[in-house]
Amino acid sequence: MIIHCTQKLAKKLPEVSAEALEETSPLGSWTANLYSIDRRQCVLFCHDETRYVLFQPGLRKAQFDELGALHRQLFLDSLVAQGVERAQLKRVALALGLARFDCATDRSVLGSMNIACSDLDGMLVRVANVMELEPIATGLYLNHRPRKCVAPGSGRTRL
Repeated sequence: MIIHCTQKLAKKLPEVSAEALEETSPLGSWTANLYSIDRRQCVLFCHDETRYVLFQPGLRKAQFDELGALHRQLFLDSLVAQGVERAQLKRVALALGLARFDCATDRSVLGSMNIACSDLDGMLVRVANVMELEPIATGLYLNHRPRKCVAPGSGRTRL
């Protein structure tokens, strides 16, 4: 699995390839961006094809070394919350593989992440601190909202 990082996030990670890596996972790649919310370092992940979003608030310096494992666990936990069967979870976990990082981000994905971040700002109005947001519940909310996407290969947008 490849996680494409913004320059801001890449500075926090130990090993990030300057060149684009070739994706070998059948599940596709993700894009990640670092946000500072309430003086806390938060990471928003977005799947490049489906625009499925994951949110991890309040990362500390040592946790950036384990960002791939954190992403994996967050993704699997969000699938459990959606009722995915155990057998499917095991297949997904195997297909994910080890996380590798590069800086080859896509403007379209970053635009989708900006929209998700705006929706996240709306959630922050209801809580006193970003650490009060449950990562799984926040991700489920962000993924349940209506969004516009492009049907692969068609050039047409659909809801």
